[in-house]
Amino acid sequence: MAPRVTLLLRTAKLTAGDREFLCIIRDVSATGIRLRLFHPLPEGATLVLETGNGDRYPLEPVWSYGENAGFRFLERINLGRLLKGPYEKFPKRQIRLRQALNGTIALANGPVDVTFENISQQGACVKCDRHLAIDQMIVLKAGGLPPVQAKVRWRRRPHYGLIFEQTFQIEELARLLAP
Repeated sequence: MAPRVTLLLRTAKLTAGDREFLCIIRDVSATGIRLRLFHPLPEGATLVLETGNGDRYPLEPVWSYGENAGFRFLERINLGRLLKGPYEKFPKRQIRLRQALNGTIALANGPVDVTFENISQQGACVKCDRHLAIDQMIVLKAGGLPPVQAKVRWRRRPHYGLIFEQTFQIEELARLLAP
């Protein structure tokens, strides 16, 4: 049995087929990992864990109990790299989920439809046909999300990067985006 490194609380993304789910890495060894999940995973889907630096690890489920689940790595991993974390060379960036989510933004002259490209605890990338100004304040409404005040941080029309005025807790966002 491989020694485990415990008490990790690192946000990650678990891909199951074409779906993406937020999770928290709880502990890890050279052969396996324990994750905190916020919802059930689809049966029979190919599972891949993606960390904040973009490293991807194919997984096989071993056990599940409540919100925790154990997985075996299907390929040899560099445990030191996984433990070092994603931010050794680049600034910290939140895990982004690609979501098929439609919504609207409230503008002074009425609502405008948007399509989400991705979403994180701190912001989102949306596609919008209307021109938005940098630093423009908007109210975003979508699916099961509460109305969110956000500011336009960047644009590459028709894509816009939004930063939320109030961020989501990881568990809150995971549950709001759950199927």
